Amino acid sequence: MANVDLVQLGKNVLKSGETGESVELQSLWQDQPVVFFFLRRFGCQVCRWMAAEVSKLEADLRSSGVALVGVGPEEFGLKEFTEGGFLKGSIYVDEQKKSYKDLGFKRYTALSVVPAALGKKVRDAASKANAEGIKGNFSGDLLQSGGMLIVSKGGEKVLLHFIQDSPGDHVPLEDISKALDISSEAKAGQMPVCNDSVCTR
Repeated sequence: MANVDLVQLGKNVLKSGETGESVELQSLWQDQPVVFFFLRRFGCQVCRWMAAEVSKLEADLRSSGVALVGVGPEEFGLKEFTEGGFLKGSIYVDEQKKSYKDLGFKRYTALSVVPAALGKKVRDAASKANAEGIKGNFSGDLLQSGGMLIVSKGGEKVLLHFIQDSPGDHVPLEDISKALDISSEAKAGQMPVCNDSVCTR
């Protein structure tokens, strides 16, 4: 886990997906712990499935005083993402992608994104998304990766910092609960068996 400078990171400005208001990242953790889910892009099918997965914890997070916040790297696809109800939390946009850079979320190159997007983890997650009726598109910035950051109340410390190695990587629900020391009955979605007829669509 890379070292995260919460003072520097906290000064980054995000735009509210709901109101358009600009806020400093640190204002979101000032009064409560926060689970930040950094999406690759709003149109990404796998990201939408991951948002739906982490949203299974939302009620437990809320009852424990923890906020769930989704962050995207651009506004493109935000309206469709919001209307789809994929994330049960607040949604923000990091238009400068400064937080992505500060957290070590890599950018793919045109050559490296194809093998990454075709990897088994991505195929498995896409298959699960298909099974749950979650669709996506290929619009917007296809080269940005994402991850997760969990920060304690007041920005005292980083409880979890996860960087995607592959676009299909995500934090298991139990790891999120454990990082926050909360209990949850949420059950992770089961990945289907991946074969050519399922994973190549």
